[in-house]
Amino acid sequence: MSQRQIIQVFEQFQKSRMQFVQTVADLAARPQNIEFLQNAGVMPMLRPLLLDVVPSIQQTAALALGRLADHSDDLAQAVVKEDILPQLVHSLTFQNRFYKKAAAFVLRAVAKHSPELSQAVVACGGVDALVLCLEEFDPGVKEAAAWALGYIARHNASLSQSVVDAGAVPLLVLSLQEPEMALKRIAASTLSDICKHTPELAQSVVDNGAIAHLAQMILNPDAKLKRQVFSALSQISKHSVSLAEMVIEAEIFPAAMACLNDPDDYVKKNVTTLMREVVKHSPELAQMIVNCGAVGAVVDYLGNCHGNLRLPGIMMLGYVAAHGENLAMAVILSKGLPQLALCLSEEREPHIKAATAWSIGQIGHHTPEHAKAVATSDLLAKLLELYMDASSSEDLQAKSKKALKSVLQKCTDLPSLEPLLYDVPSNILRHVVCQFSKVLPHDSKARRLFVTSGGLKKLQEIEAEPGSPLQEHINAINSCFPEEIVRYYSPGYSEVLLERLEYYQPA
Repeated sequence: MSQRQIIQVFEQFQKSRMQFVQTVADLAARPQNIEFLQNAGVMPMLRPLLLDVVPSIQQTAALALGRLADHSDDLAQAVVKEDILPQLVHSLTFQNRFYKKAAAFVLRAVAKHSPELSQAVVACGGVDALVLCLEEFDPGVKEAAAWALGYIARHNASLSQSVVDAGAVPLLVLSLQEPEMALKRIAASTLSDICKHTPELAQSVVDNGAIAHLAQMILNPDAKLKRQVFSALSQISKHSVSLAEMVIEAEIFPAAMACLNDPDDYVKKNVTTLMREVVKHSPELAQMIVNCGAVGAVVDYLGNCHGNLRLPGIMMLGYVAAHGENLAMAVILSKGLPQLALCLSEEREPHIKAATAWSIGQIGHHTPEHAKAVATSDLLAKLLELYMDASSSEDLQAKSKKALKSVLQKCTDLPSLEPLLYDVPSNILRHVVCQFSKVLPHDSKARRLFVTSGGLKKLQEIEAEPGSPLQEHINAINSCFPEEIVRYYSPGYSEVLLERLEYYQPA
């Protein structure tokens, strides 16, 4: 065989290898082909091609593996079992930028599925190799590495700590300052994933100066970047008063309020989430956000969105109101209750309804004035309906019951309470009757209205256990009226009168 023929054989072999990995990579891009490729046993075939002498074959083999691993947990586990990860990690340190991007994609595709698979990436030195990639000049390599680190960090605090310990945070903060928009987005997202687990992890991000750089980007025109920026700031703020104060000190408010008018739904949701995470910590932080006009803005936001987009706004109003009667009154004056009533009637998801019921309870439980605002918004009946509805989730029933009781214990608006004398469970009825027993002894006009509206008649029809708190409240109310009026409205009194008529002899 001549030298030329030998060269042709090698060229043909190289061409065949390239054609094979390219075909597998293309097929793996379509979900319908995955099972066929898996059954054909392509995984062991791709592994030796990661060490091919031709760089483009190595890169395409890594890309094919990444696409397979990305598709399912089983295929990601197959990558681990084939002992492919150590090979990839080793190659990351000396290969070209194209291979590094493909290798980082494989690590990300494996890590995303579960904490166990992420731990496999950590165990083979994947995190350290990815952190080295963050120091590369090429922004595409940095982006691929940051993305993979984010998927590892998001699972739990232990994995997130391994990312921090490898020195990723300062390099991610530097990546925020790079001009490439895609790199900024993924760096902010990964910082958010690191922060979310514990105050200590959030503090490690703050200590590297992340807040100042994130704060500079809140008005960036790129919506996807703003989503990640507000998500990261929320994850920092949620852990403690001191971390929330650091976010506030970066002068994010009131500038961030403008983002509630952003065309992107998730920018608006994440801004509202940030406000929720700040206001929940203390009355002072809540007052600071309220002073920026946040309550009215959030009420308007709730009127323009639906479903899970509403949830952080609903809870933000509840947290503000929970801190004190003045802050609760700010929610009432900003027309928060009619908007929450709308959420309660429009939303179908039990967890959203439960959050709304909780917020209503936080607004109404302070004083009779707050309770009256809830009652006159027709919310007591709605809360009762949700509590009594057998199809309501356990959490929704519990939160509706708690909100209803807490508002009832302050409510002295008797016309609003009277409908609750009818067809109400005894554990709720007790609180309703208790409120009547507090008001009626001191209000003659209310006593007259109670009689003429049929309230006193209904009261006599209630069957209460002798000696029970409910019976004691009924007795207290009856003592406010002349005995003959109470007798007149008692069940069976008409029969007594007719019986007397039967024996009556005219003079």
